[in-house]
Amino acid sequence: MAISRVIAFDLDGTLVDTAPDLIGALNHILKREKLPPLPLASARNLIGAGARRLIERGLEVEGRQVDTAGMNRLVADFIDYYAEHIADESRPFDGLLDALDQLSAQGYLLAVCTNKLEWLSRQLLDKLGMTSRFAAICGADTFGVSKPDPVILQQTVVRAGGDIASTIMVGDAGTDVGVARRAGVPVIGVTFGYTEVPIAELKPDRLIHHMRELPDSVASLAPPKRANAFQ
Repeated sequence: MAISRVIAFDLDGTLVDTAPDLIGALNHILKREKLPPLPLASARNLIGAGARRLIERGLEVEGRQVDTAGMNRLVADFIDYYAEHIADESRPFDGLLDALDQLSAQGYLLAVCTNKLEWLSRQLLDKLGMTSRFAAICGADTFGVSKPDPVILQQTVVRAGGDIASTIMVGDAGTDVGVARRAGVPVIGVTFGYTEVPIAELKPDRLIHHMRELPDSVASLAPPKRANAFQ
């Protein structure tokens, strides 16, 4: 039998440029806390570790801390606001849809492995008309673990119907490189995402600067298909 090969993607900063709406929601929270808004250009790299960490980072810029109860309230308010504005300005990165079409045509199963909540991930992809492209969409709440814990990637691949031994991870940050390394799979880093440490310094197996480069990068990492032993 042919191996079910999976390409697992991070979502924010890899598939979709979500920074405008995420930072918009963060600035909504900061305004309510009587703090100044953060410029999009400088705040983009705060994204990538989930809503709670994004808010913590936003507050840290102004030297503000809140207790656990206060943070829980801010996270709930953030998610409520963000859900209402999740696709106001968020769009797939240039060249993504063509690249996904090529990979699907080559027989790859596509999956989303993100630290975003699963229901928010599905809502975003629904609004962008992309949900049907993915065999699995899994977030931080799906299995109770987040990247770089390898379980989230391993279980995402299982849910997609694939084999972890034939999986490639695609992402923009340390959590993506980390989950790939811990799961023992190759990783492609994208340079146009959100990361405090430049992705090149994290030494992914391949580095791409535009989604048009993705199919060739995948081909350079993918093992050849195994022939059916009975043919």
